[in-house]
Amino acid sequence: MAPFRRGKGAAGRVYATTRGGFGGSKDGGRQGHQGAIKKSTTTWNKFQTSRLDDTVNDPEEESDVVSEEAVPKAGLEDLSSQEESSESDADVENSYNVLLQTLIPTSSRGEPKRKRRKLEHVDESDPARSPPISDSGNLDAVEEEGMESHGESDDEDQSDTDGFPEGSDFFTRHFDNTKQADISPRIQALDDKQWMTENGGTGSHWRSTLRRPVGFPMINPNGEKGALGVKNFKLKSKLEKAAEQLFSKTDGLMKQLASSIFSYQDVLFAARSLDNADAVRSLAALHALNHVHRTRDKVLKNNVKLARSTSDEDLEARDQGFTRPKVLMLLPTRQSCVKMVNTMTTLCAPEQQENKKRFQDSYANTKETVAVDKPEDFKELFGGNDDDMFRLGLKFTRKTMKFFSQFYSSDMILASPLGLRTALEGEGKKKQDYDFLSSIEIVVIDQGEALAMQNWDHVEYILEHLNLQPKEAHGCDFSRVRNWYLDGHAKHYRQTLLVSAFNFPSLNKIYTQHMLNLAGKIKISKVYEGAMINTGLSVQQTFSRFEFSEPALEPDERFSYFTTGMLSSLIKSSSSNQSRQQGVLVFIPLYADFVRIRNYLASSSSTQHVSFGSVSEYTSAREAARARSHFLTGRHSILLYTERAHHFRRYRLNGVRKVILYGLPENPVFYQEIVSEYLDSSIAEGRIEPGLAGARCLFSKLDLLKLERIVGTQRYRTLLSDKGDTFNFT
Repeated sequence: MAPFRRGKGAAGRVYATTRGGFGGSKDGGRQGHQGAIKKSTTTWNKFQTSRLDDTVNDPEEESDVVSEEAVPKAGLEDLSSQEESSESDADVENSYNVLLQTLIPTSSRGEPKRKRRKLEHVDESDPARSPPISDSGNLDAVEEEGMESHGESDDEDQSDTDGFPEGSDFFTRHFDNTKQADISPRIQALDDKQWMTENGGTGSHWRSTLRRPVGFPMINPNGEKGALGVKNFKLKSKLEKAAEQLFSKTDGLMKQLASSIFSYQDVLFAARSLDNADAVRSLAALHALNHVHRTRDKVLKNNVKLARSTSDEDLEARDQGFTRPKVLMLLPTRQSCVKMVNTMTTLCAPEQQENKKRFQDSYANTKETVAVDKPEDFKELFGGNDDDMFRLGLKFTRKTMKFFSQFYSSDMILASPLGLRTALEGEGKKKQDYDFLSSIEIVVIDQGEALAMQNWDHVEYILEHLNLQPKEAHGCDFSRVRNWYLDGHAKHYRQTLLVSAFNFPSLNKIYTQHMLNLAGKIKISKVYEGAMINTGLSVQQTFSRFEFSEPALEPDERFSYFTTGMLSSLIKSSSSNQSRQQGVLVFIPLYADFVRIRNYLASSSSTQHVSFGSVSEYTSAREAARARSHFLTGRHSILLYTERAHHFRRYRLNGVRKVILYGLPENPVFYQEIVSEYLDSSIAEGRIEPGLAGARCLFSKLDLLKLERIVGTQRYRTLLSDKGDTFNFT
């Protein structure tokens, strides 16, 4: 609730309050607690003129007058009569209508245009605005400190569509199309899973596939095959300059991506790389900012329309959802959050950033925390603050960007899957709250391959709680809620943007089950030459395929093939030549398989003379160092090594003479590092002859996506369909 405001009696000014009506005195004291107003015409004219003249001079007051939320229609029919007859007692007694007078531009009453005072710098040392950061690890105390949304600078923008014709932009065409004849058949096709697939364009190193509801064309932001530019997407004028600089550097792949993003299609972009990471992040941030500001403009414009309407007008303004948050971004680390926020501030250049210092102290880490010998992709992901437990609310006004806003007063929510899930679940079922996700219209999931190495279950849990009917009203004006929200069709209007370095089954699951956009969806992926081609070594690489009767039995068939066909032959050959058994690295993608093999080596009678070590994601640094040392000296002839351990630590293992891949790695970079770097190091040190070093990989038909990345797009189908089950490459 807004605070009482002190009147300026010398000038005859009185201020409206939300608690007591109107009041004022020469001494400037508060005398409006009883809500009484003198019915003098002179006094009323003084109030009307001086209040309007002074409204925008105080940005703290303006947010209470021009609200970004819905303005109730009750009492709006009396506004016009207040302008014509200031002596009407009924109009004077309606305090709320007086407040709504400030919504009407002064130019309409012949008054000079008011000037806005430039926002002052916020003193972040003020404890009332910037609570101290807790070192206790309490996430809520840092990210969701109670901050009142009243008294903020929500100054009104001057334009809604920046001069674009009504319905000519993709924002309006996607969200404001209420013709049931157009929408109902599309929704029915989506519910029946009736999709039409077509080629979406290809490049030298990428390809795309489009899917749309059967019987409906795909929206193309380019129209005819013309040049792609900022004007095609009709962005906010304040974002156009930054957008032009961004599009001037885009290639064919980024243009294809931008075309789909700004036309509100669902996008699975499985072609992220170190080279295009910044461009992809900039496109996502630009689109999110444009959406937030367009949404806000529409609400403010309709506020004014409703304020001017009379009782005879049947004006309906459905421009909102149940709650305010419209954009959700799931990011892997706090450092990735810093990069996204910095990209936003560069694009929109806000005049004021509230709590920015607190954000920098909590999220940014300028100290170098990654060793210089680590790979570049490792530095990008784990450089800076690599904490994966965070959630952050961002609120935007015309000139201000506020950090750490409460979720229900935020426009964007940036969070890690773990951090957001803890907020959703709370402590016990009574404290569960996911209503703030009920009106999300854009979801951005960045670096999906990194999120998969954390806990992908958190991502799926969050997606399942999007766009559900809220349990409470949360101050919602249902007369302003869009009809498709009320009908439960929000998931068909929500845009989902998945960004990953490569595709994997969990991404495809989301693509199939959660990406149900009326505008269609597109999948963009790489054309792979093959990770095995770039090893730089002339060592033998053998790929062995095993069969299974049904998918549920695949793990058992893999284990049986490994123990009987690969491990047994390795143990037998070691009896004649002990040195050939030493230095065997067994790479295992899944932790469940790692436990199964470890238990087999420890308990099987056939392996009782085999000494082995193990390094997993749960192994302490001290134990991992001991296992690596014993493996190097030959005390352990076999070392079990998991994919997640390699992802989080990137150990440089020495003493590797032979590599056995129990399963193919998801990340093709890991194949190059394990096969190429480890064996190359042993050959360079003279531990093994090049002809004796080698790698053997175990795969099945379920490894289709992994196999394509390892052997190449042109070869993987042959390995899956050929009559033989063993394939050698040198």
